[in-house]
Amino acid sequence: MQQFDIWMADLSPRFGTEPGKMRPVVIVQTDLLNETGHPSTLICPITSRLMGASLLRYSVGTACGLDKPSEILFDQIRAIDNRRLVSKIGSLSDADADVVRQRLRIMMDL
Repeated sequence: MQQFDIWMADLSPRFGTEPGKMRPVVIVQTDLLNETGHPSTLICPITSRLMGASLLRYSVGTACGLDKPSEILFDQIRAIDNRRLVSKIGSLSDADADVVRQRLRIMMDL
C-alpha cells in the first residue's frame, strides 16, 4: 500500500455523519509509515454522491480505477485499522495527488 493508492475499505459500522459501508478510500498517510507495517492507515473516504468540487471535496474520474466519477471527502479524514482495507483499486494521477496534498495542507492549516 502506498500514499495516493485507492483501496476498497469496509468502514462499517458508521456513526453519525461518518461515511460507512464498503467504499473506496484514498491512502493519505506517508509511505514512511506505510512501509513500516504500522497497524493503521490515514485515509480519506471517497463517494459517488456528487455535490460539486469545493474546499471539502475533490472530483476524480474513472482513470484512477473507480467505476464512476467520485469525490474525495477531505472533511472525513480518519485513521482505520489496516484489516479494514480489502483490495487495491488503483492510484491517483500525479496531478490529482498534488491537489490532494494542497487540500490537506489547507484543511490542517499546515
